[in-house]
Amino acid sequence: MSEDTTPEAAPKFRRRKEARPDEILDAALDLFVEKGFDRTRVEDIATRAGVSKGAVYLYFSSKDAVIEALVDRAVGVVVGEVVDQIGGFKGDPRDILCQIAPLFMARMSDPRVLAVPKLVIREAPTHPKLATMYRERVIGRALPALVALFRQGMEGGYIREVDPDMVVRCVLGPFLMHVLLADVFDIWPDSEAPNDQPKDLRIADLIDTHLTLLFAGLEPLPTDPHTEKEPQNG
Repeated sequence: MSEDTTPEAAPKFRRRKEARPDEILDAALDLFVEKGFDRTRVEDIATRAGVSKGAVYLYFSSKDAVIEALVDRAVGVVVGEVVDQIGGFKGDPRDILCQIAPLFMARMSDPRVLAVPKLVIREAPTHPKLATMYRERVIGRALPALVALFRQGMEGGYIREVDPDMVVRCVLGPFLMHVLLADVFDIWPDSEAPNDQPKDLRIADLIDTHLTLLFAGLEPLPTDPHTEKEPQNG
């Protein structure tokens, strides 16, 4: 048996076709993080994925299509699930946020998922098309749903009356700043930890702390007329 037909070599070209798009996306993400979007060529992605350049184009029409697929795979699905859960919700927004938080934490605690928004934050200033794509696929879907969620919560008297657009920015802002502090300025949580310890963004701790402060800040004021509830019979 020749060397190139050994069991070790065969899986490279016998793997299931359904797995190839994800393998290409994994290779592309690694290269985008290592080299940047501009310096990564389709040929590089093909080589890293162990496929031909034509195979890449079979699944993705361009390098832009590759990064769009990365965004959809990493955060697009989560955004869709979140929008579905909060769409039409009536009640205290804090209740539904408590349900969503574990889903968000689970996704963002995956380094390969977190690498995608970090990549967009880094590349968007010099790639307007990338910023537009991320706004349309992620931010533009999440923001209106969150604004509507907080607005109905205020109208129902569950939270104090503040600008719902500003509330949403306050919800998302700490996460973005947390990533920027680490990714751009190299300021990580536990910065005094020994250098031989792996750096950890501690996403779960951030979300838990943030929601504690946010929920306290949204508590209706004692003098808010909405807090004067009619006594329930029975």
